[in-house]
Amino acid sequence: MDEKFMKEKPVLPLILSMSLPMVLSMLVNSLYNIVDSFFVAQISEDAMTALSLVFPVQNFINAVAIGFAIGINAAIAFYLGREEYSRANMAATQGMVFAVIHSVVITVCAISIIPTFLRVFTSSEPVIDFGIRYSVIAFSFTFIIILGGTFEKIFQAVGNMKVTMISMICGCIANIILDPVLIFGIGFFPAMGIEGAALATGIGQTITLAIYLVVYFVRPIRIRISRQFLTFDKNTVFKLYFVGIPATLNLALPSVLISALNSILSLYSEVYILVLGIYYKLQTFLYLPANGIIQGMRPLIGYNYGAGEQKRVKEIYNIVLCMSSVIMVLGTIICLLIPGQLINLFTHVPETIHTGKIALRVISAGFLVSAISVTSSGALEGLGKGMPSLIISLCRYIIIIIPSAFLFSKLFGAVGVWNAFWVAEFITAIISFFIFHGTIKYTRKARTVKGR
Repeated sequence: MDEKFMKEKPVLPLILSMSLPMVLSMLVNSLYNIVDSFFVAQISEDAMTALSLVFPVQNFINAVAIGFAIGINAAIAFYLGREEYSRANMAATQGMVFAVIHSVVITVCAISIIPTFLRVFTSSEPVIDFGIRYSVIAFSFTFIIILGGTFEKIFQAVGNMKVTMISMICGCIANIILDPVLIFGIGFFPAMGIEGAALATGIGQTITLAIYLVVYFVRPIRIRISRQFLTFDKNTVFKLYFVGIPATLNLALPSVLISALNSILSLYSEVYILVLGIYYKLQTFLYLPANGIIQGMRPLIGYNYGAGEQKRVKEIYNIVLCMSSVIMVLGTIICLLIPGQLINLFTHVPETIHTGKIALRVISAGFLVSAISVTSSGALEGLGKGMPSLIISLCRYIIIIIPSAFLFSKLFGAVGVWNAFWVAEFITAIISFFIFHGTIKYTRKARTVKGR
């Protein structure tokens, strides 16, 4: 497979061909998240609250899986752009070894801490019991999750987005089908309750990894994982972690944010914790498709940056920013028009629905401007600029929103937390604009000096 099309094909058709498969797979994944939560909510509101409390730890596991894989992706795309194929293979092989090590450590830690973690946010024994039962099974698939994320980014690095799309869609469809079967017991399957939801998720993730493995061995790609490329190279390892650590932190920061907001909201009522959990399920319909576009953009920017195509790098960024903005506008309109119907998917309690309607309408004020932050952060990761990307995410998830939420909650009660979202998005968008364009200007200047 010749990946040179990434610097030769016209930019708009190129972005569409790379992004649309990922957007489609992300939309299916969004649907899975909604369906999964819908069925768990049928068990009880305590079960749904438990899922909301477990979400930050699940998100952290996914952050490690995808974040480090982004480091692998950026290194491979950069070396392919420079036609250094041996170093690209080295990055993939060494990255896979480190991914396996990460998975073992995280599995043990996540299962060990979850009981204590849950008790920090609730004293309800039914909620804690649901959370532990779900987590033990879900976290046992960490090895599968991390390997699947690594193969996903390897295939994306060579521009093979269709395999990623097929693998993710098959896994998500399996989840959707198995959820009601394993939760409520259909046919000869026993009713497993919340454990069934966790097992359905794990089986779906296993199917996704299995498809990657079959395609990798049956239809070989340019990148190979082999013992011959296992020679330790500190420059390659540095490149993997230089992007991988900030990318992991970028993706893990929502876990910190949600935990902090749960602490603030728990002072008022568990209803607000439930609404926050529902919001994060619903917002996947926006941010996962937008992330699909970003995933299509990363290897393109990395490859063209490595090949010295600075004009194409800028053009790719601008087009992706416009595409992300369209998604955010649609999301804003939906949240303003039918917030009650959206919340009603997860609960029929009038108080919760009323609280959720207010939350969605207030938070949606920041959707459109968030496109700037999301696109800039993803583009910087594709360029191998992990630290500037991390600064944007720190502003968006920690530095601005958490103090704002604390202050606004003191002034306006729990509803003040919802206002902190759009305030943080507006401020971060301004910061992101200057960080991205400043980094591009500095990089261009540094390359010009080096060229001389």
